[in-house]
Amino acid sequence: MSLKALYPLVLLALAVSSSAQGQGALYSQCGGIGWSGATTCVSGAVCTVLNDCDPPTTSTVPPTTTTGPPTTTTSSAPAPSGSCTSPAPGSGSLRFMGVNISGFDFGCNTDGSCTASAAYPPLLQYYGKDGQGQMTHFVNNDGYNVFRLPVGWQFLTNNVLGASIDQANLAEYDALVQACLGTGAWCIVDIHNYARWNGEIIGQGGPTNAQFAQTWSELATFYKSTEKVIFGVMNEPHDIPDINLWAGSVQAAVTAIRNAGATTQMILLPGNDYTSAQTFISNGSGAALLKVTNPDGSVTNLIFDVHKYLDSDNSGTNAECVTNNIANAWEPLTQWLRCNGRQAFNTETGGGNTASCITYMCQQIAYQAQNSDVLLGYVGWAAGNFDASYVLSELPTQSGSTWTDTSLVQACMAPVAGAQKGSTGM
Repeated sequence: MSLKALYPLVLLALAVSSSAQGQGALYSQCGGIGWSGATTCVSGAVCTVLNDCDPPTTSTVPPTTTTGPPTTTTSSAPAPSGSCTSPAPGSGSLRFMGVNISGFDFGCNTDGSCTASAAYPPLLQYYGKDGQGQMTHFVNNDGYNVFRLPVGWQFLTNNVLGASIDQANLAEYDALVQACLGTGAWCIVDIHNYARWNGEIIGQGGPTNAQFAQTWSELATFYKSTEKVIFGVMNEPHDIPDINLWAGSVQAAVTAIRNAGATTQMILLPGNDYTSAQTFISNGSGAALLKVTNPDGSVTNLIFDVHKYLDSDNSGTNAECVTNNIANAWEPLTQWLRCNGRQAFNTETGGGNTASCITYMCQQIAYQAQNSDVLLGYVGWAAGNFDASYVLSELPTQSGSTWTDTSLVQACMAPVAGAQKGSTGM
């Protein structure tokens, strides 16, 4: 499983209760099952279908009556507006919404130690859970259009640093990628090693940039003709001594991917602090990664990779949520992205199947949708081979041909949020 950041989360207060006049503050809750608070919003905000007070817009999140994937979710997101504060025209619909399908990352720890034999393919033919069925359900019944497929670096090279990718292991992993592609969704190939190999940091005393680039060159060569594969350079770098040296390691991977012939696919660039959206600017990740370019000097399809959980310590290990992350993370990040003409993708977020997480997650998603010119979407953590008892489980349960989603997925993480789930997914 992927462990999350354990550093303290500094919360900035954001009003989510009723104002003195009985109106909901911007981005606060304004309705929903069991809601007894304010049902009207302050001036300048409207109560949306997600029961949040949001800025008025001509394009909202998909209504609950939608019965299939929204028609706008696979189109290109609007470009940043050129203004540091205002969303571009056309914002309001996220481009990507999906789930992590975990299993090939099992056995990986935050120090980058992974054991190839501990990987647990989430596919029935390898005695795992039915990841293909899960993804088919998520696409057909929930409107999702992207899956992140984490895999340990050691699994790819069969525990040998510097070795070529093991073809038998790649065939197993590719079976999951092909199952993902078969749904029509986008598929994120994510090396899940925390910028390390067995405790040593890439390019800073551990694996060389050349060894890292070799793995990416081989993966990119394998998927260079597959339009809907997205390359996730590295999961959750943390405690990196020199962020500029890390940017050099990321640059080595980007150059290797492009030179292998994968010239059009998106590449996700991760920063320090477990790719925290909250500290992406303050820890220097943003400034360092701005220097990463394609071989031709452009930054086309180079997207910043960020994560954000909603619990008290930002670890993604607690069932209850305490923040929607808007004031402390998303507002400053969206402004910075617009000022720099760049975009980010929240490839890990989640919470428990609790009322608090439903409230705050719905608010976070609504804000991201309103700023979709710079925030491309989110991928929830996690389904795949996790057990239903896992605190952040988004694993749908199956009875015959019927799949039933968790409460958090039903309430707001699925694009067809609030629609009747438990329908057939095959």
